Amino acid sequence: MASITAADIKRLREATGAGMTDCKNALVEADGDYDKAVEQLRIKGLKGVAKREGRAASNGLVVVKLEGTTKGTLLELNCETDFVAKSAKFIELADKVVEAAFGSNDVSGVEVDGRPLNDVLNDANASMGEKIEVRRVATFEGAYVGSYLHRTNPDLPPQLGVLVELSAENADVAKDVAQHIAAFSPTYVSRNEVPEDVVAKEREIAEATAKEEGKPEGALPKIVEGRVNGFFKEQVLLEQAFAKDNKKTVGKVLEEAGVTLNGFVRFKVGQA
Repeated sequence: MASITAADIKRLREATGAGMTDCKNALVEADGDYDKAVEQLRIKGLKGVAKREGRAASNGLVVVKLEGTTKGTLLELNCETDFVAKSAKFIELADKVVEAAFGSNDVSGVEVDGRPLNDVLNDANASMGEKIEVRRVATFEGAYVGSYLHRTNPDLPPQLGVLVELSAENADVAKDVAQHIAAFSPTYVSRNEVPEDVVAKEREIAEATAKEEGKPEGALPKIVEGRVNGFFKEQVLLEQAFAKDNKKTVGKVLEEAGVTLNGFVRFKVGQA
């Protein structure tokens, strides 16, 4: 029997993302042959893919691919643990997937290295021992597309990403606005995008709260309007106070720069 060292186990674990015990057992079964051990883990892992389907993949990373300054794709790839999220194999997989999905707003029909994405993810499930899935992807194409990736933990890959599309080229404004979106997580670009039923619900809550507080009946309309406007200032990007100068709104910053924001997406691992 070949001698199995801690270094052998570590190498196999780092390459496959499998558990330490699984790596040791695979090396023992393969009599120390590294390639055979990888194959053993893959075979055993494939048997467990179905069992992992119901497990939560709430870790992972966000990755971006840009083509010049006019097109970009943001993608979130999920796994179960931060151990796998920071592994070189998982990061490499994310780069391959966003490359394959570039220009898309969904991953149906996407192929990686000539193989269906689902097959590639199943192989990754098997070799890394965790549920791995693409949670979402978004693409913008226009006059100027910029992005921002943020590490919420310095030991992990980026887990927060923003993609913005401007009406004209302005790298500084794109970066500033993307960083603002990352920090303040707006839901809408403008109040025109807020669904009527959402506004109606906010009015209803504001009125009920004011009555509960004992506010005078005659003052209710003004109070309700003020609280609904407060909702807009929290949820609507153009009405939020700008992160770098809270005396201005984001809308004012864009206006002064002579550009408009055509759209944005914000992906944070583990959040809707």
